[in-house]
Amino acid sequence: MANQVENKLIKPLFDELQKERFVTIATVDHVTGGPNVSAISWVLAKDEETILFAVDNRSRIVENIKVNSSVVINLIANESTYSIAGKAKLKSDRLEDVPLKLALIEIAISEVRDVMFYGSKITVNPEYDKTYDKDAAARLDRQVMDSMRKA
Repeated sequence: MANQVENKLIKPLFDELQKERFVTIATVDHVTGGPNVSAISWVLAKDEETILFAVDNRSRIVENIKVNSSVVINLIANESTYSIAGKAKLKSDRLEDVPLKLALIEIAISEVRDVMFYGSKITVNPEYDKTYDKDAAARLDRQVMDSMRKA
């Protein structure tokens, strides 16, 4: 499925973005003007054309988006790697019903591109483990994802 380009999420990607998961996000650094890449996990596809994500409201990501709205999310799913480009905006300085001060960012998708190199596929998706209190992490993850679903 290499080199496929869409203007919205295909169903397998939409489905993958209905739960917390590892993705990276690239923004334009507000100080250097160069690329800035961060890993995030609180990400949700609101619909096929919109992605929401939450980050600490003091994050460099927030400042970068205020200066330059261009972003790219890198998603490994559906046996491939996808570049999801769009324009981001700060939807809320503070996500409701969450004890942490998290900003809610909305991305209007402009392009979804399969960027996997030719003749290959992903055989194992990235996994991660929370290294702090598992029950507290699960509770916080539910609160954040539920709040984003309501947004």
